[in-house]
Amino acid sequence: MAEKVKINPSILQWARKTAKITEEQAAAKAGVSLERYQAWERGDDFPTISKAQKLAHDFRRPFALFFLPDVPRDFQPLQDFRRPGSVELGTGSAFIIREIQQKQAWISELNQENGEKPLPFVGKFSSKDKPEEVAVDILHTLQIDPSNYSSSNTIKDWISAAERQGIFVSRTSFIHSKLTLDSNELQGFAIADPFAPFVFVNSDDWAAPQLFTLVHELAHLWIAESGISNEVEPVTPDRAKFHPVELFCNEVAASALMPMDLLHREVSADFGYRYEDVFSFARRLGVSTYALLVRLYKLGMLTLSQYGILKEQADLGFQQFLLKEEQRKAKQKESEGGPNPYLIKLNKNSRLFTQAVLDAFRGGVIEPTQASYLLNVQVNKFPKLESLIYG
Repeated sequence: MAEKVKINPSILQWARKTAKITEEQAAAKAGVSLERYQAWERGDDFPTISKAQKLAHDFRRPFALFFLPDVPRDFQPLQDFRRPGSVELGTGSAFIIREIQQKQAWISELNQENGEKPLPFVGKFSSKDKPEEVAVDILHTLQIDPSNYSSSNTIKDWISAAERQGIFVSRTSFIHSKLTLDSNELQGFAIADPFAPFVFVNSDDWAAPQLFTLVHELAHLWIAESGISNEVEPVTPDRAKFHPVELFCNEVAASALMPMDLLHREVSADFGYRYEDVFSFARRLGVSTYALLVRLYKLGMLTLSQYGILKEQADLGFQQFLLKEEQRKAKQKESEGGPNPYLIKLNKNSRLFTQAVLDAFRGGVIEPTQASYLLNVQVNKFPKLESLIYG
């Protein structure tokens, strides 16, 4: 008979709840009946070592945690800026937020110990300032010119510029193959720490919404408002349904990605306002056609009638785009066998964070096991990860 291990039942219950996992799901993961699992949480019975280790893995907690006398202090939940009525954050969202909080806490402490100065742009403004002024400062700080990107991969340009200024940018769409992140639930979040600001973008969406989310989350840093976002987009109706901070950050993102002076230069009398013109211009800017239409309408550069006609065409064009994207991804998967797993990990960790961990590891600041844990990569695979950092 397998040996049972006397874990703390209150910590087992806490670990399950913070993982956003139900009792039924936990029982299924452990391969036992619901009644038996519930007995573990009451302390009437105890799991075997292998079962407890499996639960620790599924809850993303260290096994040793189950033996503490009291529930430990955890990271504070990030403020929820999502619209009222949004679905409760699920297991995937809980895991990615906790993972980024762990990375952020580690690098913030390291930077402070190394005597790094706080970044001046974190909290430089507030939501009472003008969004256009914040947008101008973001562009100036990151040295980005929306009229002249260095490549067609606009979001890559923005991420590289942000990380050069000490902002850690993480992107992923899943925790593992069976646990994905729903962009309707969580599009992004920001941790506005002056020593190690972190931004997360859910890459479940296509490129243009990801870029808008990224700049929206950067705006959160500039006004020092850490928190979670969803339904990040330019909005015209139903403004009352959005949190004021979200509306402000949306305005900042729109102003940074589609500066008013640039629009007035490009959208001249001979622009035509044909859907093809708007689509082409939006693509150059790295934004969605819908985002550009909203921006032009709010600036008084489109009449309501023009907006309505072009919006219908944009909706149709978007559906055709989604169909082509599905076909493209299917062909890519067949020909290439899926994306590079190390590139996925690099994007999830943030290139800047990955380099910081590797430098700390090689400098003897942290042990191999900690470095491996922070990057979620075996030590002997570090060279493969590093080879992609500047690719």
